[in-house]
Amino acid sequence: MKHLLFILMSLFMFSCSSNAQNAQSDANILVAYFSCTGTTENVAKAIADAISAQLYQITPATAYTSADLNWQDSNSRSSVEMKDDNSRPELAGEPLDISNYDVVFIGYPIWWDLCPRAVNTFIEKYDFSSKTVIPFATSGSSAISNSAKQLQKLYPNINWQEGKLLNGGAKQAAEWSKQLTETH
Repeated sequence: MKHLLFILMSLFMFSCSSNAQNAQSDANILVAYFSCTGTTENVAKAIADAISAQLYQITPATAYTSADLNWQDSNSRSSVEMKDDNSRPELAGEPLDISNYDVVFIGYPIWWDLCPRAVNTFIEKYDFSSKTVIPFATSGSSAISNSAKQLQKLYPNINWQEGKLLNGGAKQAAEWSKQLTETH
């Protein structure tokens, strides 16, 4: 009986230790995203679910309306922001302790072949210098390449990894993120 009890206790201790290690390794990945219409949000959630990562929404202090997002109106909020390289919209939302993460996925829709300026505000708000950062994006017509190059140029102290345009939805996002985390 003692022997059986010892085995059961050992298995229990091993199980608890294993679960703690899994929780610890899962907790070091963050998926931060900016989304106005829900497209990028859906992809971000699929990534976070697939790799058991923490999810964080990059939230502007003032939400974007449909009129703000009208790229055909040169006076719309998004058009004005994207014309100004120095525009940094104010953010709201919960503060983030970035020191808890080793790997950060940053997702955004492509605006004018770049990331929205709110993403720049987010990147400049925190110290990503010791992080591995992986961009991902959604877009109706643009590739991610120019926005990723611009991010690398603006923030050369960040360890950028190759990003991906994820217009294929949740399944594509989940498969891609699992593959990436298995190789890192």
